[in-house]
Amino acid sequence: MSVRTTSGRAVARHGWPQALVAVAAGMIAMGVVAALGLWAAGATDLPDNAYPRVVAATVVTAVGGTVEMKGDAGGLAESAADLTVIPLSVTLVGALVTAAGFLRPLRHRAVTGARELASWAARLAVLWLLALLGLSQFARQDFKISLGDDTIGDIGDLFGVSPKVGFRTDVPLTLFFGLLWLVGVLVLALLVARGAPLPPRLLRFQESVRPAAYAMVALLLACVALGVVIGVVVALTRGHARETLAVILLGLPNLMWLALTVGLGATWEGRVDGPFGLPMPHVLDEVLRGSETTDLNLSTLSEYDSRVWWLLVVTAVLVLAAAFVMAARSPSRMRAWQHAVHMAVALALTVLMICLVARISAHYGLSVLGIGDLGGDLGGELLLEPRLWTALGLALAWGLVAGFIGGLAARPVQRR
Repeated sequence: MSVRTTSGRAVARHGWPQALVAVAAGMIAMGVVAALGLWAAGATDLPDNAYPRVVAATVVTAVGGTVEMKGDAGGLAESAADLTVIPLSVTLVGALVTAAGFLRPLRHRAVTGARELASWAARLAVLWLLALLGLSQFARQDFKISLGDDTIGDIGDLFGVSPKVGFRTDVPLTLFFGLLWLVGVLVLALLVARGAPLPPRLLRFQESVRPAAYAMVALLLACVALGVVIGVVVALTRGHARETLAVILLGLPNLMWLALTVGLGATWEGRVDGPFGLPMPHVLDEVLRGSETTDLNLSTLSEYDSRVWWLLVVTAVLVLAAAFVMAARSPSRMRAWQHAVHMAVALALTVLMICLVARISAHYGLSVLGIGDLGGDLGGELLLEPRLWTALGLALAWGLVAGFIGGLAARPVQRR
């Protein structure tokens, strides 16, 4: 990157090498986290040297890519499989590293031109799409499924049935959603970082948008940090260190952001049937286990563990702290009701994001000579989806109250 001076103002030039470093850093960071998480989960034991391809598929799904599950059991059998889940630990690491690489050449500046900013983002986007295209071509694998040692296994051996399940990347959808993911990360980075330069026409929005965006990111990161502490304590006191590490490296935000919405009073619907399950905490699996869809909220969780009500207290503290941070970073001329509105909108958008990315759907079914059911006995299902409008309404209510209280509490520390 070279710098020239015009009328006393430094203007940065962002070249392809800087863009390559930023994209490579984000991809490598996600690959390392995914590889370590899958290693802890035991994925290195997968047959046919599938481990690197599973790592690539995990990175693809982490940035919004689409990985399709396909089953093949020959002419005498049927199989079906699908999996929809985002490893948000990998996503979070990739977003933080990529955002840092995007912002680094822009630091120490107050204003930037829209053309310059778009040109820098376009370079990142081109290299990002090329990297995603390479990962998409690599992320494909087939696995053979054992029928077991019972009657079904004997029938399968007799007729030479060899059921397989594999995954392939939907390249066009992966490139489309991967690009949307990158755009979202870059826009959020500009909104959150106080020192990031903006085009002159957008400067008037920074006083109302940036404090709220920063507070929401801080809230989400605080939830993840709290989850890391809990995970370390669980690993040290109750064992299962490797399983806990896998959860931390692959799906900790999935659990902690789900807990945040539940603490706000939201309800999720789901069920766990067959070999699928939720690794931790065990109470989630107990509530959802069964063939019927079950509500997941503070009430149903407390039936299995009364300590769940502490989640309400922790959530209240975190949301109030976020509201205080938002108000403290806002101009002192803003009134309490304005803080309440900003907090309500920001928290509702945050909960909407969680509801969209934390949902889970997994299914596998097998039928041999009509024995078994594609949706039942020889398969399994894991489903977890939010009641969206209820969650958004609760987020608005919490945001209004917390924003008003935070605005009043932050008056002594607000800047001019």
